[in-house]
Amino acid sequence: MKKTTALVCCCMLMLTACGRKSAVRIPLGYIPNVQFAPLYVAVERGYFAEAGIQVEFDYSFETDAVALVGANELQFAVVSGEQVLLARAQGLPVVYVAAWYQQYPVSVAAKSEQGIRAPADLRGKTIGLPGLYGANYIGLRALLHAGGLTEADVTLDSIGYTQVESLAAGHDQAVSVYTANEPVQLRAQGYDLTELRVADYVQLASNGLITNEKTIAENPDLVRRVVNVFLHGLADTIADPESAYRISTKYVEGLGAEDAVQKQVLATSIELWKTDRLGATNATAWENMQRVLLDMGLLTAPQDVSKAFTNEFIP
Repeated sequence: MKKTTALVCCCMLMLTACGRKSAVRIPLGYIPNVQFAPLYVAVERGYFAEAGIQVEFDYSFETDAVALVGANELQFAVVSGEQVLLARAQGLPVVYVAAWYQQYPVSVAAKSEQGIRAPADLRGKTIGLPGLYGANYIGLRALLHAGGLTEADVTLDSIGYTQVESLAAGHDQAVSVYTANEPVQLRAQGYDLTELRVADYVQLASNGLITNEKTIAENPDLVRRVVNVFLHGLADTIADPESAYRISTKYVEGLGAEDAVQKQVLATSIELWKTDRLGATNATAWENMQRVLLDMGLLTAPQDVSKAFTNEFIP
């Protein structure tokens, strides 16, 4: 009788867990954009709902999101790989659980007339970037290192997010940009560019989904559900960009149904996402990222990078 009662109780608990809705807020670190198509697809096709997840997207700053996840005030966020290592160095127990971008999405772009064909050609150039922070700065430093250069060999110009205007006007000789954004805009305006992609020179841990150690320990099923839903939306977007683009027009104000530039932004993004195993990351990318951060002085001592990421939730 006791065994029967216990079995019934277990079944009831399982049914209750299956029926419970999980409210999840996911900071994305940027304004609504076609590059977030996989998440929009996952909502519109009911993947979040089917997994029992009520999702809300938050377009707040990346560093704020990391701090909130580290303090367990939020359970998930989308951030770049360097933010994970910097946060863990400050004692924030964040963990990267699914890779989104397989290639670090930063480039240095210049008009072809500048003759910048390799990282070493940046010597003596004035390079515009938003500021000495974030992925644009990290990626630029990685490229300088690949060319045997340091910051002392170039002039860095903090210009905010005005790289398109600055390069077009000739204010800067080169600019540090997101691979799927500013180069697409500049080429659409008719500029002949050369582009140094960070991913062509070094593999770095890039944008992906993070949670924290407490959530992994206490609610691994939620982590698995969120990861699976995200990867489902990612796979759908890669397989059918046209449908993903149409869905995105519902979420991104001003996104036209036939906007050739934004369609190319999505197409370029997809090339940065593709891999044989969606969501997986590897130790080499994290070790390389740590080396860059140590070289920049943003980390003062090496960490155990194996604690910064896991592939256990990847199907």
